[in-house]
Amino acid sequence: MWSPSRRQLRHAGIDTATLQIDQVIEVGAVPKYLAVTPDGATLLVTNWCSYDLSIVDTATAVEIKRIPIGRYPRGIAVHPNSATAWIAVMGSAHLVAVDLDTGSTRKPAAVGGGPRHLQISPDGSHLYVTLNREGLVAKVDAVTGATVARVRTGRAPRSAVLSADGSVLYVVNYESGTVSKVATADMKMRQTTKVCHHPIGVTRDEATQQLWVACYSGTIVVFDERRP
Repeated sequence: MWSPSRRQLRHAGIDTATLQIDQVIEVGAVPKYLAVTPDGATLLVTNWCSYDLSIVDTATAVEIKRIPIGRYPRGIAVHPNSATAWIAVMGSAHLVAVDLDTGSTRKPAAVGGGPRHLQISPDGSHLYVTLNREGLVAKVDAVTGATVARVRTGRAPRSAVLSADGSVLYVVNYESGTVSKVATADMKMRQTTKVCHHPIGVTRDEATQQLWVACYSGTIVVFDERRP
């Protein structure tokens, strides 16, 4: 049986002015997702095949801590105060909360099968979790860990992005080939639109009010929300 390599892999830093790699950081096996804390001091990297989280000091570009998380850590959300990070553990039904000062972890209540991507509200009060196995998106109280609402968006919801004010969540549904628009106040679907085969990435440009969706077919679909 094939098994993934456990050797360390590297995360590369790229200078945005020259587009040249200017630093390389040793992290875990198969780094999958990364996030920088709001204060800019720390880079967090989920390592898919070593089941852990790398904590990197951005000033020195050195991994300062490695925290065991569980099978297939994926999405990351960080509280606005940069003190706590939540990790989606895709091989489970849980998130893991990490205290970034002490490195201690806790496992909040189960959210549902295959948690993949995380977003956090601008005030840090709620998390939004795509549940790949269940076709649902959950709204979770960030203090208690309790799920307060769920909505069905499509088959295999993968990536998601919040609007800047936190009022709308956009979700791409991989197997349905759609993108969904969810109002976060009541977690009600506002719109679902066909995009392309296997949409996997989504981001929003607030300045232009454009939503960009990337698909495995090599297609990028752009929606202009200024148009009626």
